[in-house]
Amino acid sequence: MRESKHGGQIKRQPLHEIVAGRIRDLIIEGKLAPGDEINEVKLCELLGVSRTPVREATRTLAGEGLIVQYPSRSPIVRQFSQNEVRDMLEVIAELEALAVRCACAKATSVQIEEIAAAHKQMMHYFKTRERLAYYKLNQQIHSMIVEAAGNSSLSEVHGLLQARMKRIRYRGHSGPDRWASAAQEHVAIIEALLQRDAEKTENAVRSHIQNTWKRIQNDIPD
Repeated sequence: MRESKHGGQIKRQPLHEIVAGRIRDLIIEGKLAPGDEINEVKLCELLGVSRTPVREATRTLAGEGLIVQYPSRSPIVRQFSQNEVRDMLEVIAELEALAVRCACAKATSVQIEEIAAAHKQMMHYFKTRERLAYYKLNQQIHSMIVEAAGNSSLSEVHGLLQARMKRIRYRGHSGPDRWASAAQEHVAIIEALLQRDAEKTENAVRSHIQNTWKRIQNDIPD
């Protein structure tokens, strides 16, 4: 029996979760743009699956706030306004500020090492210009930091908002200058976290999210 490095059994992912991940990627990369209808037939052909896992995946993504479902028409990719995005980023900034303060105080050495290792791999993707792989690991690192805070309610609320912001925050990495500045801000966060300097880490997180808004605000309709 194969086990993960944490000792738990490796679980087989249900088909609808795999399909949800593929559709999520299409949304993140803009291949399904805000306002686009979710065409079940085309997705079935593209992904090589039946309608059942596509429908289950659509419900999952609706629960994340990425898709809007209607009773008598096809679901569509959700479009967020500038006000909604700004509000979500403000809340995420507060959640992550709390998370890094807690993580600096009580995260285990193993947790900090795993976050640093993930960051190192993320920067490898930055150097090799693998943008989607970089972004997915980037989001995972944010989640790992929040989980290191040891507060399940914090993780739950942060996870909900982070899911809704996936496509929008991906836009913050479009173009070499945007991507480079975002990557460098992550370096500052990890360096401060490794020092367990709560104030420095919090300031780095808040600066990163403030700059995220600056990078993306002109891409979002009023």
